Amino acid sequence: MTDEAAQGQVLVRGRITGSELEQVVKAFGLGQAHRVVFLPSGMMNRNWRLETSEGVFALKEIADVPVSKARRSLDVLQALAVGGLPVCAPHLTASADTVAEIDGHSYCLLPWALGSHHAGTDLDVGEAAELGALLGRIHHELAKPGTGLKPAVERPRAKVTLPESAVAEADRFLRVITGLEAPEPFDIAAAEALEQRKALIAAHAAQRPADEVPRGPLGWTHGDFQPLNVLWKAGKVTAVLDWDRLAVRPYAEEIARTAQVQFTVDDGRLDLERVAAFTAGYRSVVSIADEDLADGVERLWWKRMTDFWQLQWHYDKNDHGPDRLWVSGERLLHWWSAHRDQVRAAFTTHP
Repeated sequence: MTDEAAQGQVLVRGRITGSELEQVVKAFGLGQAHRVVFLPSGMMNRNWRLETSEGVFALKEIADVPVSKARRSLDVLQALAVGGLPVCAPHLTASADTVAEIDGHSYCLLPWALGSHHAGTDLDVGEAAELGALLGRIHHELAKPGTGLKPAVERPRAKVTLPESAVAEADRFLRVITGLEAPEPFDIAAAEALEQRKALIAAHAAQRPADEVPRGPLGWTHGDFQPLNVLWKAGKVTAVLDWDRLAVRPYAEEIARTAQVQFTVDDGRLDLERVAAFTAGYRSVVSIADEDLADGVERLWWKRMTDFWQLQWHYDKNDHGPDRLWVSGERLLHWWSAHRDQVRAAFTTHP
C-alpha cells in the first residue's frame, strides 16, 4: 500500500460528520466542541481526542463488541475507579447512560488520560515488576462482588489447533500469493515465511498441548493488557485503557500474553529479564503455581505457532495494519521455539 493510499484510508476511518459530532456533544452535555482529532493507532474501534468547553475527552465509536458488552465493561470501570485502580471512569450522558446511540452508531466518552505508551525495554526492570503487580491487582479487584460481574465458576476451554489444520491454512495463503499477478515484497517474504512455518509445525507437532483444559486459577481478565492500552507518566501507570475484551480466562493466559506482547524486542526475542520481573511482580499479589504458569506459556506458544491472523487481515480483509506484526511475530516464533526451556524458566522465577 502506498503512503498516499494509507493516508486516504486513515482519513476515511477518521471521518465523523458535523451532525454526528454535534449530537455526541449534546448527548454527553459537553457544551461546545472546539477541536476533534482522529487517533489512528487503534485497529478495531475508532477513537478521537475531543476538546470541548467542558474539558478534554477520549471519544470512542463502539464497533468491535456488542453494545451490551461495552456497557458492562464501562460499568465495571466505574467500580474499579472507586477501588483505586488507574482507570478512566466513563462520562455519562444526560440520561445517566454510559453509551450514546446516535444514527445507528454507538459512542462512549472517557476523560482524557495523560501519559505515554511504553513498549518493551522502554520499561526498566522495576517498572516491569510494577506492571506485573498492577495486573495482579486488576485480577484481584475484578473478582470482588462490587464490580457486578458474575462469579467465574465455569472453566473456559482453550482451543488447540491441530497441526494439519494449521498447515492447511498456510497452504491456503500460499495459493492466494501464487495467484497474485504482481506480488509485492510483503507477499514474497510471506510465502517464504509460510514454508518455514510449515516446517516448524512439523518439527514441533508432538509438543502441542495435550488437551483443551487450561490449568490454574481463573477469573475476569482485561483481555488486551498491552502497551497501546497502558499509559505511563513519571514511572507510574496513569491509565489502563480499552476494556472491550473483558472476559473470564485462566490468569496464566493473560500473564503469558501480556509479557509476550510487552517484552518482545525488535530482534525477535523475549527480554527474559523483564519477563521474570513482570511475573514476579504479579505473583507478589496473586498466588499461581509454576506448573500453571508453564501451562499458559506453552499454550500461547502453540497458539502463535498455528495462528495466521495477520495474514487473514492482509489477504481476507485487505487491511494491512497488522503487517509489521506478522514480520516480528515470525522472528519471535522461531526464537521462542529454540529457547522454550529458558522462556518457561523466566515465567516461573520466584519473587
